[in-house]
Amino acid sequence: MCVFYAPSLADISAAEVKALREKTGAGMMDCKKALAECAGDAEAAAEWLRKKGLSGADKKAGRIAAEGAVARYIHPGSRLGVLLEVNCETDFVAASEKFQSLVNELGMIIAATDCICVSPEDMPEEVLAKEREVEMGKEDLANKPEAIRAKIVEGRLQKMRDQSALMNQATLSNPDKTVSELVKETIAAVGENVKIRRFTKYRLGEGIEKKSNDFAAEVAQQTQAKAAAPAAPKKEEPKKEEAPKKPTVAVAAGAVKELREKTGAGMMDCKKALAENEGDMEKATEWLRMKGLAGADKKAGRVAAEGVVASYIHPGSRLGVLLEVNCETDFVAASEKFNELVNYIAMGIVAGQNVQYVSADEIPAEVFEREKQLEMAREDLKGKPDAIRAKIAEGRAKKIATEMCLLDQPFLTDPSKTVAEAIKEAIAAIGEKISVRRFVKFQLGEGLEKKSNDFAAEVAAATGQK
Repeated sequence: MCVFYAPSLADISAAEVKALREKTGAGMMDCKKALAECAGDAEAAAEWLRKKGLSGADKKAGRIAAEGAVARYIHPGSRLGVLLEVNCETDFVAASEKFQSLVNELGMIIAATDCICVSPEDMPEEVLAKEREVEMGKEDLANKPEAIRAKIVEGRLQKMRDQSALMNQATLSNPDKTVSELVKETIAAVGENVKIRRFTKYRLGEGIEKKSNDFAAEVAQQTQAKAAAPAAPKKEEPKKEEAPKKPTVAVAAGAVKELREKTGAGMMDCKKALAENEGDMEKATEWLRMKGLAGADKKAGRVAAEGVVASYIHPGSRLGVLLEVNCETDFVAASEKFNELVNYIAMGIVAGQNVQYVSADEIPAEVFEREKQLEMAREDLKGKPDAIRAKIAEGRAKKIATEMCLLDQPFLTDPSKTVAEAIKEAIAAIGEKISVRRFVKFQLGEGLEKKSNDFAAEVAAATGQK
C-alpha cells in the first residue's frame, strides 16, 4: 500500500512562496503554511488563504480608492481610442511605475478586445434587454417550453456578460492570466486597493453612413433627367428700368483675403460682396450666405466619415478627454492644420468646466426645463410677476445651456471667436466639411467619497478609548 505524505514547511521552496505572495499579497509565513496545508498546490493555497481571510488583495478590496489616473490609448492611425480611469488609494502609488504599467496595458487590452463593461455586473440593462429579445426569437428555441427557453437564454446572456467584461479578458503580457488576476497582483505589489472604475472606446466613423461616389451613374442620371424635362416656353419679360448704379467702392486686397478665409467663397465673389456692402465684413459675409456662395455653408451638407479619434490628458493625469472629429478624406485627417484644430478643441473641452454637449441640439429637453425651474425658484425672482419670472428664468437657462455647449465656447487660442467659428474658418481653409461628432470627459474620482483620515480617532477607537 502506497502512503502519500503532505510536504512539510521545510519542503516548500522559496520560489513557490514568492509566487504565492505576489499573487495574493499575504505574509511570507502564511503563504508557506498555505502551501504546506495544500500539498504544494498554488491554486488551492490561494483559495485557502482567501478562506482564512489572509489574502492581502481581498482584504484591501473594501478600502476606498479615490486617487489614481485618467489615461488614454490612441491606436496608431488615430482611428481607435480609449479613455479610462483606474483608481488607487494614494497619489504616491498613482505615480509609481507598477501602477502606470497596469494602466497602460489596460488601455491596450480595451482597444484590442470587444469588452464593453468593466465586470459582468456592469453590463448595461438596455443591452441585455435587446440581446434577450434576440435570443428568445431564435429558431433553435422556437419549439421549446417557455420556462426552458428562458433558462437557456439567461445562460447565453451570462456567457455574453462574461465575454464582454474587461476583468475576464486575457492580458497582453501573459495570455494565461486574466485582467482580474493582473489587478490582484498589482494590489499585492503596491499594497493598496486598485480598481478599474470606467472606460470609453471610440472607433472612427462607427454608425456613420459613408457616401459611395459612382460618378458615371450620377452623370447618366442627370443627363436622363435633363432630356426628360420639357422645354419651358420663353416669356418675353417687360424691360425693367435700370436702377441707378452704386458708386464704386475701393476694396483692399487684405479685406478680400480675410473674407475668403472666413467664408471659403471665391476671390471675385468676396470682392463683389465687399463692394455691394461698402466694405462691411459682417454684411458681406451674410450677403455671401444668402447668395449661397459661402464655401463653409455649402460643405455643411456633405458626409464626413473620416477624421481622427484624439485625446488630451491634462498634466497630473486627473482630467482627460476623448473626442472624435470628422472630415471627408483621410488626406485632410492627416494634415497639420486639421490635427492642430482637433488638439485645441480637446484642450478647450478640458478648460470648459461645464461643457457637456457638442451643440444645443443635443441638450435633452428635461435638462433645460430643470435649469429653468431652478432659476424660477431663486430668491431674487420671488417678488416678481409670474410672466416676468418665467421670461428671466428662460433667459438664464439659455445662458447656462450655452455654457454646456462646446460649439458656443470661446476658442482656446482666440477667445474673440467661438469654436463653431473656428471650425468654419478651418472648413474654408481646408476645403472639406469638418464636424465634432462626440466627446467624453473624465475627472479623477468625481462622485467617489474620499476617506478623511483622523489618525487620533482611529488610534482611540482601536485602543477602546473615548
